[in-house]
Amino acid sequence: MSVVVVKVSGKPVDEPGSCAALWGALAAASSETRLVVVHGGGTAVDRRLAQLGMTTERRAGLRVTPDDQIGVIAGVLAGEVNRALVGVLTDAGVDAVGIGVGDGGLCACVAIEGLGRVGTATGADGRPIAALHRAGLVPVVHSIGMDHAGGMLNMNADDAAAGVAGAVSADRLVLLTDVAGVLDADGETIGELDADRVEALIASGVIAGGMCPKARAAVATAEACGAEVIIGTWHDAAALIGGAGAGTRVRRRRAVTAG
Repeated sequence: MSVVVVKVSGKPVDEPGSCAALWGALAAASSETRLVVVHGGGTAVDRRLAQLGMTTERRAGLRVTPDDQIGVIAGVLAGEVNRALVGVLTDAGVDAVGIGVGDGGLCACVAIEGLGRVGTATGADGRPIAALHRAGLVPVVHSIGMDHAGGMLNMNADDAAAGVAGAVSADRLVLLTDVAGVLDADGETIGELDADRVEALIASGVIAGGMCPKARAAVATAEACGAEVIIGTWHDAAALIGGAGAGTRVRRRRAVTAG
């Protein structure tokens, strides 16, 4: 049975009650694959920080996380958002269980210099996910990790999904969002990308904001474990999870052979 990691962001995270078709697609996929769901929640975090009079700063699509914000961010992502998604998936018939990207050593994290309590994965261990799968459960993973001393780190959810995909040797990573895929300068979906083209499009400003870490996470997964990686809209989730449908496919660099 194949292993598929699906990262959910955008409207399904902000308004989970209005996206029943997506949860149904994930329920169907859970009976055919070893499914892992990873989620973001940036909009919910922004709202909570604004309510508390705290500022939000992003650099190259990554949220700067000062010490006085990490507890708030963890409460939103690991608490409110994760509980809501476990709830809608359970209602759709999925035996879902919420865990964190740092739980059970799933992803070892270190802080990124200059971004505060923001982490990046330095290693991975797929045993926590494998144990849940053996028990017939679907992990719903939030992106709060931990450093070596047990301090909380806020991982970008696309980076977290890439780390999880590597940990479980995923056959496919699907990054679902509100748009049809990575868009070119004319707003058209790019059918295929590799590392070199992603960096060129970021340098030119065509790929910007939150799509930067998403595209780079897709590249990292494709390069590291050879998984099929697709960026596409959650409206087309059923097809994308099965490896079909429209979207942007991110591939390994093609090897150059001597002539």
